[in-house]
Amino acid sequence: MSRPFKVLGIQQIAIGGTDKQRLGKLWVDMLGLEVTGTFRSERENVDEDICAIGSGPFRVEVDLMQPIDIDKKPAVHATPLNHVGLWIDDLPKAVEWLTGQGVRFAPGGIRPGAAGFDICFLHPKASEEFPIAGEGVLIELVQAPPEVVTAFAALAARPA
Repeated sequence: MSRPFKVLGIQQIAIGGTDKQRLGKLWVDMLGLEVTGTFRSERENVDEDICAIGSGPFRVEVDLMQPIDIDKKPAVHATPLNHVGLWIDDLPKAVEWLTGQGVRFAPGGIRPGAAGFDICFLHPKASEEFPIAGEGVLIELVQAPPEVVTAFAALAARPA
């Protein structure tokens, strides 16, 4: 099966809880992750601290998320590991090809994400029309910027 895109690596993990300060106690205070920004969206019912581990093109984002309203959806705290983000070298081609293969996407299409990269989500549950999904895991596809694509290509080209 020939794919017109590559999954380059992990872009982010998103961890949900009812109190992002409690999440920060472990991830920031104890483990030393750096808080690099914040994101708040009423539409997505999320208030998050954006943290990072690693550096350069291999940096991985760790989002510490709490709901704005605990009684509203989406419930970003309902599963502690909320979602995994994957760097994609060509997001539009990936979405087109995956859709053609029967992969179900969450509503919203390709759009700007909290970190400034174009994103979209694979739905965690399959449907009759789209029988392939995340099997309970929300998966974010993230358009990798050119420097990340180049860095992963150089890493892949190095002899083992």
